[in-house]
Amino acid sequence: MSHQTGIIASDSLRSFFAQSKDGRIRLIKVSINSEREQLELEHNEPASGTWDEDYDKYILPLLEDKQPCYILYRMDTRDNDTYTWLFIAYSPDNSPVRQKMLYAATRATVKKEFGASQIKDELFGTHTEDVCLQGYKRHTISQDAAPPLTAAEEELAEIKKTEVQANVHVDSKHQTLAGVAFPISQSAFTALDKLKHKEITYVQLSLDIKRETIELEHSETIDIDEIRSRTPSDSPRYHILLFKHTHEGDYLEQFVFIYSMPGYKCSIKERMLYSSCKAPFIDNIEESLGMEIIKKIEVDAAEEITKDFIYDEVHPKKNIVKQKFAKPKGPAGRAPRNIKKE
Repeated sequence: MSHQTGIIASDSLRSFFAQSKDGRIRLIKVSINSEREQLELEHNEPASGTWDEDYDKYILPLLEDKQPCYILYRMDTRDNDTYTWLFIAYSPDNSPVRQKMLYAATRATVKKEFGASQIKDELFGTHTEDVCLQGYKRHTISQDAAPPLTAAEEELAEIKKTEVQANVHVDSKHQTLAGVAFPISQSAFTALDKLKHKEITYVQLSLDIKRETIELEHSETIDIDEIRSRTPSDSPRYHILLFKHTHEGDYLEQFVFIYSMPGYKCSIKERMLYSSCKAPFIDNIEESLGMEIIKKIEVDAAEEITKDFIYDEVHPKKNIVKQKFAKPKGPAGRAPRNIKKE
């Protein structure tokens, strides 16, 4: 269930990982450089005492408010002549949603880059009490008392820990298993309401990544061919269209959702956020506005958005193939039937 982000370790971090396993290093703190879209070494500490003596002294000062991080902590035990490590994923509840999602999606990459075989235990926390020495001891006790979980059960349990329960409306946001719901700005919500009442035929929306909101880009009555000129070639967009057309003699007006994603012309963060916010956003407008989306379409380029293309998506052609009647075979092993002529 890990959603890979495309973020990889920097060359300097890979080099440090390779040199850190001789027993001298006690702690490694890793963070994500959002601008460079890579994992980087933020801090390290040498061993000075036993693992439990060093634990709180080294780990607690590194935990920042509103800032997730990864910590690799070397234990004193060995496995086949190599030290074992504890992997800590720290993600405070009050961190920005996009930060929590980015760190959760990149967790598997950190373990792979370091060497998953040397990580013998993992600890996830949203508060310092979860990952302090006493928190880790509580974790080990609960692990010993409970039957071992499968890999899928462990990941599902971890995701549930990060889940935030909230109602979705103009001023709220929440994270779910299906994705991340950003709040819809008031101007965007007003435009969607106008679209729902068919006062306009088209609304285009974007994500404000810094403010973590869904913002209005365009709201108007236009021809479908005009959508292409309003669709950026280097940034994703959500489009909702009142599709007016005739099908099999019936005049129809139906709402169609189009997600335009221009491939790798936009950043990894944009691709991930737009993809994760899409389903909660559609659920939100369908529930709060009563707007039934008849079809959800994804396109790579604005040139794909034509009336014929949308029509074929909404009303796919039926492929009817007439099959010749095939006489069923008789039971296996039965002798051929003898026909007597009189």
